[in-house]
Amino acid sequence: QVQLVESGGGLVQAGGSLRLSCAASGSIFSINAMGWYRQAPGKQRAFVASITSTGTTAYADSVKGRFTISRDNTKNTMYLQMNGLKFEDTAVYYCHEIISGGSWGQGTQVTVSS
Repeated sequence: QVQLVESGGGLVQAGGSLRLSCAASGSIFSINAMGWYRQAPGKQRAFVASITSTGTTAYADSVKGRFTISRDNTKNTMYLQMNGLKFEDTAVYYCHEIISGGSWGQGTQVTVSS
């Protein structure tokens, strides 16, 4: 099973930027769609963005135009560039292997101060 480890979270002021990374173990990374999800306090985990093995992307309406998902299959790593951060982007961000029973990372905290 693929193991996923997120990094890059932190505290940032509103309007600032962060870049999250998701490092995956296992050569299967390059063939599966991958995604970012987030969970804010008291809320359910929600879809943020996804990317297929060939680079097709999709975004939640709330982050379109501000977040960019990408992947480097040679490094088994996925990224989420987050610009124009808002207070409501505060959450724990998880990367996920989008297949039945796919792996989840442990999450990385993003806190946006207003």
